[in-house]
Amino acid sequence: MAAAGRVARIVIDSALPQLDHLFDYGVPDTLDADVHPGVRVKVPLRTGARMVSGYVVEVLPREQIDFEGELTPIDQVVSTARVLTPAVWALARKLADRSAGTANDILRFAVPPRSVRVEKAWLTAQEAAQEAGREAHASASARPSVAPIGGYGDGLLESAIAAGERVALRTTPGVVRTPEGEWVGQWAVTLAGAAVACWASGRTAIIAVPDYRDLDQLAATLVALAPADAVVRVDGRQTDSERYKAFLGALSGPRIVIGSQSAVYAPADDLGLLIVWNDGDPLHAARQAPYIHTRDAALVRQEQQGGALVLAGRIRSVEAQRLVELGWLRAVDPERAVWPKVILSANQTAEEPVARAARIPSVAWRTARAALEGDEKTAAGPVLIQVARPGYAPQIACAKCGQAARCNRCTGPLGQRRAGSVPSCGWCGALATNWHCDHCEHDRFRLVTLGSGRTAEELGRAFPGVRVIVADGEHPVQSVPDARAIVVATRGAEPVAAGGYRAVLLLDGERMLARETLGVAEDCLRWWTNAAGLAAPGAPTVLVGVSGGLARDFATGRVAEFAHAELADRRALHFPPAVRLASIAGAPDVVDAAVAAVDPALLIDVLGPATVDDATVRAILRFEYAKGQDVATAVRGAIVRNASKRRKAPAGKTGFRPAPTLRVQFDDPDII
Repeated sequence: MAAAGRVARIVIDSALPQLDHLFDYGVPDTLDADVHPGVRVKVPLRTGARMVSGYVVEVLPREQIDFEGELTPIDQVVSTARVLTPAVWALARKLADRSAGTANDILRFAVPPRSVRVEKAWLTAQEAAQEAGREAHASASARPSVAPIGGYGDGLLESAIAAGERVALRTTPGVVRTPEGEWVGQWAVTLAGAAVACWASGRTAIIAVPDYRDLDQLAATLVALAPADAVVRVDGRQTDSERYKAFLGALSGPRIVIGSQSAVYAPADDLGLLIVWNDGDPLHAARQAPYIHTRDAALVRQEQQGGALVLAGRIRSVEAQRLVELGWLRAVDPERAVWPKVILSANQTAEEPVARAARIPSVAWRTARAALEGDEKTAAGPVLIQVARPGYAPQIACAKCGQAARCNRCTGPLGQRRAGSVPSCGWCGALATNWHCDHCEHDRFRLVTLGSGRTAEELGRAFPGVRVIVADGEHPVQSVPDARAIVVATRGAEPVAAGGYRAVLLLDGERMLARETLGVAEDCLRWWTNAAGLAAPGAPTVLVGVSGGLARDFATGRVAEFAHAELADRRALHFPPAVRLASIAGAPDVVDAAVAAVDPALLIDVLGPATVDDATVRAILRFEYAKGQDVATAVRGAIVRNASKRRKAPAGKTGFRPAPTLRVQFDDPDII
């Protein structure tokens, strides 16, 4: 087939790191009208016997290509929809290079799987709009007048966003009622107002949140502020066709895009505002290669495309604090110092037996009872009780020697799901019907930790006649009415109460702080602050069993001072985010080769290799931010060499080749 005088540069849809570059293909005469940057195509690979998918990244005249031989032509244009925008491709390429990953890993996350029916309907609507001589996006006449964003001075936040500044925003606690009668957090109103103002100016606004609970609050707020066709929701619970429809909607013009991690990659050629809510939440850390954090993707995208960037939260993450101290972000706090009323309570046993069984100390007991009964000034209402773990008894132990009970089949942890039930394994699910302790051979157990189910059971006895609601991963509850009730919720699963909770009790602070992670103090402060932010104005929040500097900072609202002190400690120890990390795991010889590929002058030090299991070791590289690109380039070279090695097939498995044994993750949160 004769090729036209154009060459298409195509990124191949392949997970192989050695194929992570652009391939040149000729554009046949028959496809010349349909080949444009961003369209999906199918092209032959190697001998032509295998067809692979890809995206056209750019189209160039033939004379701009150094290769003088004959180019293999494109086989097929899958669709004329230009789904890969130049901005998203540039973002994927930059993030992949920064993390020693492949651009395809990010593109699979950024561009949803194709739905033919949805795409055909969208293309038809686009063509009809063009023929009618109008733009195929939300009508400008429907754009409302935007109310000022209150609480931050005279237009301070609006002016910062309009000027395209980078902002670390601390939101005010509390809940408010939307015109439709929904109760949402005050933060949702603030962020929605900023997004609508950006969209009303003719530019796209993107808001990325950690989970669906935050997303539902944001969506409920936007119902009253913007027309339905202006809001695009990207949700992990959507079907592939629903997600693709939302993606194409974002391609159609200025929109307000809300969603979880993938929202930060939404197409937006004219990006005016990019917001990340609760950037310190672990749910923002991607769990698939190349493990890009939402905050990092937002920072890179804002630097490439411009527009305003807002890292918002009730507290400031340590990573955001570092950027504030570097002058990269501008700190914006509420005009008035608004902070929940916090009471610190020692973990003293209550006098009432039922309160003692429910693990509620005297101060917390009296606070909850007063909130449930009400007085002449305050009406009775719901009480929130935050606990650390879901389930009935997440952990049990031998009644004789006290050793943690483990499954006799797989050694997984045993727990009890409900009262009177047979303990089961948290790994394999096997029932421990004939369990015995592997240390002392005793066959009886005792409860060690109490989950949300057991706590709710005990509270039902402590407060007879009061409704008890459990909210956790197994029992999702989004909202509760303004009525007498006890809401037992795990961290992060707290529902919004109409009018706010009359009291908030934080029971398992000591247990939460017992986690062995570098960011445990910041995580606990965020969990407590988010729960306290759901209280009604003036309602008390009781923190049980925690003392020291962290409890004092929480009680007094010194969250910025906490972030500053935490960052200073990490600088002294060369821990993130003061420095960057790269963890390299695999077979010992492969890890040694990867570490040796990095110039020692680029590194602060190398920790390990340390044994992970029988066949795997892990080394940790520490380096300054300025050396990050050079380190990533060197590590990526090691990944390509490892993936390109020919491996012998095991005996009896003709043609089988073992998978590469090298796993690299930059800024891995699990190792710290």
